[in-house]
Amino acid sequence: MKEEVLKKLYRKYKVRLLNFISQKVERREDAEEILQDTFISALDSLPLFRCQSSFYTWLCAIARHEIADFYRKKRLKTIVFSRFPQLQKIVSRALSPEAALEAKELEGEVILCLKSLSEGYARILRLKYIDGLSYQEIGRKLKVSAKAVESKVFRARKAFAQSWQSRAYLTENLPPDHS
Repeated sequence: MKEEVLKKLYRKYKVRLLNFISQKVERREDAEEILQDTFISALDSLPLFRCQSSFYTWLCAIARHEIADFYRKKRLKTIVFSRFPQLQKIVSRALSPEAALEAKELEGEVILCLKSLSEGYARILRLKYIDGLSYQEIGRKLKVSAKAVESKVFRARKAFAQSWQSRAYLTENLPPDHS
């Protein structure tokens, strides 16, 4: 019975909701994925629907959240992959349905890795990747040439990658927790 109701709702709202989502994202494949995520989230949240709006309006609100999540994930993926290509495997896990929790865990791991670096390396990575400054802007701030900044960023990224890999190795080789 419940399955039949869900199929009916899906058929009724699929085209209209897909059109709504397609106006907000460029690629059709992305819109279809967001549509599926929207219906899954709606199913999970169905007990919370209080009929204070139309069902379609409620679905659009859920779709807006899914679209925002899509762009957040896309931005995170772009930043991490472009700046730390070795993290692609780890980030792909963070893009799973548990994205919010795993993104927080990933952020914590990045912070721990930054803390493990020398203050100079950590600072230059923060200026470049968190503050988004150019090599020239960092150079002015640190009173060095842009070329020197570029070299320092390269060495700092290498140190970060080594720290990340050693943390990953330690994590993978910890004895099981029997608490």
